[in-house]
Amino acid sequence: MEVLTTEMDGLLVVEPRVFGDERGYFKESWNRRRYADAGLDVDFVQDNFSRSRQGTLRGLHYQIEQPQGKLVSVVRGEVFDVAVDLRKWSETFGRWYCVRLSGENHRQLYVPPGFAHGFLVLSDSADFQYKCTDFYAPEHERTLQWDDPSVGVAWPLDEMPEEPILSEKDRCGVLLESAECYESPDALA
Repeated sequence: MEVLTTEMDGLLVVEPRVFGDERGYFKESWNRRRYADAGLDVDFVQDNFSRSRQGTLRGLHYQIEQPQGKLVSVVRGEVFDVAVDLRKWSETFGRWYCVRLSGENHRQLYVPPGFAHGFLVLSDSADFQYKCTDFYAPEHERTLQWDDPSVGVAWPLDEMPEEPILSEKDRCGVLLESAECYESPDALA
């Protein structure tokens, strides 16, 4: 397994080892000891799975209290995955990072607490799974506007046959200038 750092503190791309032959493949998608040895020493309390059709854009979500770290991956299909740094003390506050995750490339992205997260489904459909470091708390969930010009995520909309498919919650996200953000590292404890 290879863990790649990004320019954003704590945001990591994981490339697990995949063992394949004519029968198919095997990979270890999580091993507490191995991931801790590689620098990802976290406790997960909840696993989630979603299936979405092409053009679905989910996000950019975060929890202002009970912030969640997420280890995200795609089992089948392909997504354009995005994390936005909402830690006000961070040198990368308000900046975004993207990676394409697919069932073919097997990559994982670790999104630490303090980031908003979302994805756009590029394939006909995508099966998306993620492990969370804290429980879902809908009363604390917030949504950053997916197309906030001050953040400027370069979603690959030109690869889509139509406009993004959004939930009502995602249509009503707030701009970064008025979003609740993390004021200090204590807010992530």
